[in-house]
Amino acid sequence: MRHGRPVARRGILTAAAGLAVAGQVAPTAHAAPARGPAWAASWATAQTAPTAADPLASEGLTDVTHRAVVRLSAGGRPRLRYGHAFGTRPVLVGPVTADGHRVTFGGSAQAWLAAGASLTSDPVRGLRKADGTDLTVDTHLPGPTGPLSFHRNTHATHYVSDPGGGPFRTRTNSVFLLTGVDVAGPSGPTVAVLGDSIAEGVGTPDNANLRWPDRLADRVRGAAVANLGISGNRLLLDDARFGPGGQARFDRDVLALPGLRTLLVHLGINDLQQPPSQTDPARILAGYRQLVLRAHDAGLRVIGGTITPFEGWIRWTPELDAVRQEINRVLRTGRVFDALADFDAALRDPQHPSRLLPDHDNGDGLHPNSTGHAALAAAVDTRLLQ
Repeated sequence: MRHGRPVARRGILTAAAGLAVAGQVAPTAHAAPARGPAWAASWATAQTAPTAADPLASEGLTDVTHRAVVRLSAGGRPRLRYGHAFGTRPVLVGPVTADGHRVTFGGSAQAWLAAGASLTSDPVRGLRKADGTDLTVDTHLPGPTGPLSFHRNTHATHYVSDPGGGPFRTRTNSVFLLTGVDVAGPSGPTVAVLGDSIAEGVGTPDNANLRWPDRLADRVRGAAVANLGISGNRLLLDDARFGPGGQARFDRDVLALPGLRTLLVHLGINDLQQPPSQTDPARILAGYRQLVLRAHDAGLRVIGGTITPFEGWIRWTPELDAVRQEINRVLRTGRVFDALADFDAALRDPQHPSRLLPDHDNGDGLHPNSTGHAALAAAVDTRLLQ
């Protein structure tokens, strides 16, 4: 038996060769898909639905160009991603340029972005970006678009042109439809930050790129860091203005990112201080554990962040601070996340631990200033990102 199998195999191979000579193709297994470059999110943002207080996004745009100026964490050859998570009808996108280079979608200058869907461009020909540099994306929207999915405040200045190709006279801190810029083959690790206003950059000056995810990217050469912070965002509950909670938006905002290896979760303070306040620490801890389970299923490492002090904020109470401290106590035991960044220890006043250190406080008791953002970035052990 052991000697017969090779003979039979040789017979099969000979027959197959004969079929090939005769111009026929022997049946084969499905070929593996061709491998393209390994993409990673060098810049990203998370979307919310517009409200009546957001006239540009809620009324939509017609025959204008939206100019977004975004800071790339990692360099490389870029491609663009658009999303319309909260849309109710498709939007025609294009023509588009990136730093003046033509952007195509399957070779075409325009493409339809379906309601609730995403749209990814071809790699931008002839363009390579260095780490930590700005990219200017001009997106023409023929419209009328109807209400637009957007990120309300990126803490950077963007522009909308006058209709019909006029000058860029309208300034805005919002980004419409554009959700990410990926780069091919970054040299460093790939990280996403699922956060709230602190990650988004409240407390730092606009256009300074001093948000703590920016500072974290600066600490690790070639790191691709996607900032998914939304001001007011909670872990457990959704909000009409502040968007779906971290659990609800996890699949769309986190798992859809290409090349992701590490997730950093910094949510929870709004669950405490926004009405209705969550006063059961077990509920918030259970929410964290669910995120960790879902991230592990996707092969991600998860770093958590302790909840920072907020005495001095208008809705602080001793009772809510006790909930915060209990959550942090459990997080420090190491049984929730794979690793922990102790943001509370990095920002608190040693003489008054329920308050931010005055040098780190932007003045409202809740949000750190630029120095505080640098302290948050320094609290992340970068060895965990590699």
